[in-house]
Amino acid sequence: MSNQVKEIFSGDAPPAPAALAAKVRTLAPSMTRSMQRVAEAVAGDPAGCAALTVTGLAELTGTSEATVVRTARLLGYPGYRDLRLALAGLAAQQQSGRAPAVTADIAVDDPIADVVAKLAYDEQQTLADTAAGLDTTQLGAAVSALAGARRIDIYGVGASALVGQDLAQKLLRIGLMVHAMGDPHLAVTNAVQLRAKDVAIAITHSGSTGDVIEPLRVAFERGATTIAITGRPDGPVSQYADHILTTSTARESELRPAAMSSRTSQLLVVDCLFVGVAQRTYETAAPALAASYEALAHRHSPRSTR
Repeated sequence: MSNQVKEIFSGDAPPAPAALAAKVRTLAPSMTRSMQRVAEAVAGDPAGCAALTVTGLAELTGTSEATVVRTARLLGYPGYRDLRLALAGLAAQQQSGRAPAVTADIAVDDPIADVVAKLAYDEQQTLADTAAGLDTTQLGAAVSALAGARRIDIYGVGASALVGQDLAQKLLRIGLMVHAMGDPHLAVTNAVQLRAKDVAIAITHSGSTGDVIEPLRVAFERGATTIAITGRPDGPVSQYADHILTTSTARESELRPAAMSSRTSQLLVVDCLFVGVAQRTYETAAPALAASYEALAHRHSPRSTR
């Protein structure tokens, strides 16, 4: 795990109770199976686990006391006592405003009203988790780099390519020079042209998409500032990222693949980047945005009839 990732997930300040569940969902896929059992237990029943000693939680999850302590530390707490305090806080929050009892498990025969409720709840949770886990220091640094960039390249494939196109369209409308590339060969050949003062953004939920990592590596080696938007901040993409923006995803199911939930969280990060850049460059962004609205206004007006 890189030093930057360690800072994100093992900072001096333990995560607030509201961020605990988000952190469990984000980190669980990269944990050992025994640590996953501990993480799933504390996220699923914070009140019950808060009442357990370290020995009791180890027995409940079929693990060891050492595993429980390692899990607590990975989640950002100095020890199990601190985790118990956070669990108690999380339980109190849930009791004061309990979320609706719906899950992401959409069945083939679910009524459409249930599908709407489950998807809406799941996407709300994904957005809340992403917001809770987003490092605003990293976000601010990424915004500063984009606001001062000579040129910006964005790399993504599949659903991530669509997110990249969304960001490129937004930044183009406020006057920035942006290229979004879903073709891996074109991405690499463009990355070769990047230099200092340029910015490259890689969007990869898995953090291990070779077609996205390769152009980011080239951009990194050419001296460009590099940004990764990923759900796996400890993945290979982090090796070549100056700034990491972590996304969260809902639990994957047969009828809700990872691309659906990752897109939701990625779009939130993209919107945060855009608004941040627009704020930093307001004197030039506002006229550029107004000009683009004016240029397209006639396309939205009712056609006159004769």
